[in-house]
Amino acid sequence: MTVPGQPAKQGPRSLDPHLRRYAARTAGMTASEIRALFAVASRPEVVSLAGGMPHLAALPLESLSAEIGQLVATDGLVALQYGSAHGVPLLREQICDVMALEGINGHPDDVVVTVGSQMGLDMVTRIFCDPGDVVIAEGPSYVGALGSFTAYQAQVVHVAMDADGLVPSLLREALEACKRAGQRVKFLYTIPNFHNPAGVTLAVSRRAEILEICRTYGVLVVEDNPYGLLGFDGQTYPALRSMDPDNVVYLGSFSKTFAAGLRVGWVLAPHAVREKLVLAAESATLCPPTLNQMIVSRYLSTQDWKGQIKTYREAYRERRDAAISALEQHMPQGSTWNIPDGGFYVWVTVPEGIDTKAMLPRAVTARVAYASGTGFYADGFGSRQLRISYCYPTPERIREGVRRLANVIEDEMQLAATFGATPGRQLSGPQTPSPDTA
Repeated sequence: MTVPGQPAKQGPRSLDPHLRRYAARTAGMTASEIRALFAVASRPEVVSLAGGMPHLAALPLESLSAEIGQLVATDGLVALQYGSAHGVPLLREQICDVMALEGINGHPDDVVVTVGSQMGLDMVTRIFCDPGDVVIAEGPSYVGALGSFTAYQAQVVHVAMDADGLVPSLLREALEACKRAGQRVKFLYTIPNFHNPAGVTLAVSRRAEILEICRTYGVLVVEDNPYGLLGFDGQTYPALRSMDPDNVVYLGSFSKTFAAGLRVGWVLAPHAVREKLVLAAESATLCPPTLNQMIVSRYLSTQDWKGQIKTYREAYRERRDAAISALEQHMPQGSTWNIPDGGFYVWVTVPEGIDTKAMLPRAVTARVAYASGTGFYADGFGSRQLRISYCYPTPERIREGVRRLANVIEDEMQLAATFGATPGRQLSGPQTPSPDTA
């Protein structure tokens, strides 16, 4: 009852007045813990070993500036206009030339240019997955992929890897278990080369077997390959798409081999799937930015892009070596890690009793940041793991960052010895993608 002259009593108020309006699929969206600490982690005194940002200082910026200026001066009326959702035709032809380095015989008509490969992931999930469908993914797996799968309410079933990548026998077991449970498996999502975050490469001897298993169970393969040209010895591996064009959707990107800020990626899909992807692209963005596509196309036409990839490989190999030597020098007993042959990442397992997610704020306080392992699983695992990205900092900064990290881990070990291990934590879902976990 309201008393005259007195304000009416207010019920409990939510911090978000729109809370009841959100779609059910938003429930699993979880922010990156690095992003939550970004105001601190981005300070220059903090060594960030978290984000997979490319080493742009290796680019020929002066000549690129001149080419971009010339592009706008001569073709600005096209470059600054709307374009096709399919992508600029010349760039699609050049993308086929890039993929040919890994044995792919693609046709430009089956290439759909996207706003980064993340858009490709989103579109593929959107056109294939209904709520409750299953996606098989390596464990651990890329944060951005897990975020897309969760956003479309797909269930993620992880399959373990070893030093040679995805284990075929475990993949077969997972598919058989899903079949017995009556679950619909829509596709296998895999990063075969220089895996993010695990850093391992799928053995060539396993590739045909995995493709055969997926065909046997009627499962599509989604191959995500942003790092395939970044092997430190210059070796490239045969793409899964080159071995089974009819059952593999291939995702590529110029973010790691040219410039991430342009956000130009692509999907190479079987012809019928291509049609659905173009429609999905139109509904999402109308068209990818024409200017950005033409910049990439001009770069491929006028610059020594293969030589630039070689420069990148050498820079990342130097940084990998700095990270591995620092880990060997500083990490406490009980820690293990892989030695990647390419790409951006080292996957580290810390001693028993340490939760890398719980430790992260204390690490940032100690002026070092990393990506904790739980963000790379859909089921809450990974609390003893963390990902180190060595692609962006200088070798000196990497060594200093690893030294700081090792000190933090040793402090955590002392706390665990005194007060007991930190209880394991379960996440409600994977993190949403962001540059700090790319």
